[in-house]
Amino acid sequence: MIFTDRVDAGQRLGEALRPLGDAEPVVLGLPRGGVPVAFEVARTLHAPLDVIIVRKLGVPFHRELGFGAIGEGDVRVVHEAIVRMSRADQEDLAEVERTEREELARKARRFRQGRTRVPVEGRTVIVVDDGIATGATAQAACRVARVQGAARVVLAVPVAPPDAVTTLREDADEVVALSTPSDFAAVGEWYEDFSQTADDEVVELLSRSTGETGEAHPGR
Repeated sequence: MIFTDRVDAGQRLGEALRPLGDAEPVVLGLPRGGVPVAFEVARTLHAPLDVIIVRKLGVPFHRELGFGAIGEGDVRVVHEAIVRMSRADQEDLAEVERTEREELARKARRFRQGRTRVPVEGRTVIVVDDGIATGATAQAACRVARVQGAARVVLAVPVAPPDAVTTLREDADEVVALSTPSDFAAVGEWYEDFSQTADDEVVELLSRSTGETGEAHPGR
């Protein structure tokens, strides 16, 4: 299954998730690329939209390779096998985490623009990304939702490798993936247009969604 772009992926994902609309869910998009997908899901389900902030922890000197992820609420996921394989110094790994925690706090301020987060306590939460690679950030996001008090966590993505879907079922009550190709190599291969999502687009979509749902959360 090939998606035209994130809007197309979000619309298709929203249709697949339509039965969850009766549960009055909260949709949480993973910035940045997951937010355009989540926006379409939230629009289809007439649900409030927010971001769920997580940061990948990249191996020093090879930052594309993630050894884990962190999220709001002091959530931390580490893949010890990758840490051992990298042979990275523990001090260097700790510095990566310190840097990413600072960036996590900055991104939360940037994206929410003074709005408090949408409360998820006791609610069904749909965590949305534009796709899954290793699954570390999605795993962290599901755990963040749990820490925030979600009663049920559904992880929803357009595309993911089959093994990641199996693993993530340990952290989510349900995993919805429209496509699970056995020849998965990278998320971008399954999109005709996988251009980068800008911070400003994330801010705009969150603002538009607040206007459409009427669920505003002003800062204090």
